Amino acid sequence: MEHFLGRDWEITPAGGVTGKAFFARHGGKELFLKRNSSPFLAMLSAEGIVPKLVWTKRLENGDVISAQHWMNGRELAPDEMESGRVARLMGKIHSSNPLLSMLKRLGKKPFLPSMMLHEIHSRVDVLYTHPDIAAAVRFLETQLPSVPETQFVVCHGDVNHHNWLLSDEDELFLIDWDGAMIADPAMDIGTLLFGYVEREKWSDWLYEYGIELTPSFYRRMKWYAAAQMLLWIEWNREKSRFHDMNRIIAALHRLMIDDKNLFGNGETKHDAFKK
Repeated sequence: MEHFLGRDWEITPAGGVTGKAFFARHGGKELFLKRNSSPFLAMLSAEGIVPKLVWTKRLENGDVISAQHWMNGRELAPDEMESGRVARLMGKIHSSNPLLSMLKRLGKKPFLPSMMLHEIHSRVDVLYTHPDIAAAVRFLETQLPSVPETQFVVCHGDVNHHNWLLSDEDELFLIDWDGAMIADPAMDIGTLLFGYVEREKWSDWLYEYGIELTPSFYRRMKWYAAAQMLLWIEWNREKSRFHDMNRIIAALHRLMIDDKNLFGNGETKHDAFKK
């Protein structure tokens, strides 16, 4: 990348599993560079969801490099996920017609719950002998007819606290949109509420988001939360991250017995999503 930024720029890898992100620094200027990011990034920048996009450049080999302002700041702590700011930004994302229209123009189709269950069947079969995993798969199968396929919005898909950036200027962003999809908003919200928010605060959090807590929405959240846990369990198994795998299995067990306190009486938060 040095040949189009200039040799005076210091470019270092920014980490991550894809190896496509870099930091660039020169003369007090700092940029966050990404190779072959989606055109969706420009719309996210325009909506104020991610740090401002500065430019995009196409290289001779066809790669596209995007540059964003590097924001000094920090990721949110797990207990900060309960805040109204997180709820309002999540609500803004899910209600954004420009974001939804852009994903549709990019060829994205709704990710149906039946598709998610098919992915679980194809990936998690090695672990079916574990009783909690087998019970969760049966739950998804039996409850699938009660999960509607009528409400679809732009979903981030991985809203754990590591992907929320609070800048030194007190601006809140949701970053790392490589897994963006069109799906049921309960997918994102289930991760947030079951993973981070005390049960007695759910109604207030959802009020800030823009909806009321109902039994039907609870069931949708639980379905997607269980499905995502199963996929994360398998991902950690594939990476030989057995401590994290067992931690999520324990959280999955708690989730499966969660109905006994449907709308909560001081129930403690889960920690399945605090990766």
